[in-house]
Amino acid sequence: MAFRIKIEPEARVDIQSAIDWYNEQKKGLGKRFFKETQTALKVLSQNPFYQKRYENVYCFPLKKFPYLVHFTINEENRVVIIRAIFHTSLNPKGWKNRP
Repeated sequence: MAFRIKIEPEARVDIQSAIDWYNEQKKGLGKRFFKETQTALKVLSQNPFYQKRYENVYCFPLKKFPYLVHFTINEENRVVIIRAIFHTSLNPKGWKNRP
């Protein structure tokens, strides 16, 4: 049985910010980023047990963009909670300190 994906509001902002930035760089690039994000979420819904980076936070890399999906897993309810989609050049702990 697949896991349900829940995207936190902050992670939605991360996605939209990246889409906007990539679209400024090249028309259509933001759409490619969004599609890759969707693909990653589909993979996580089937098997979310990837590399655990921090206490209970897992990370999953996007294939073509330098971003990591930060997420937690509620195994009892079978939910993957997307906490952040963060550029790999940024301090990885910074997503936890957002306002």
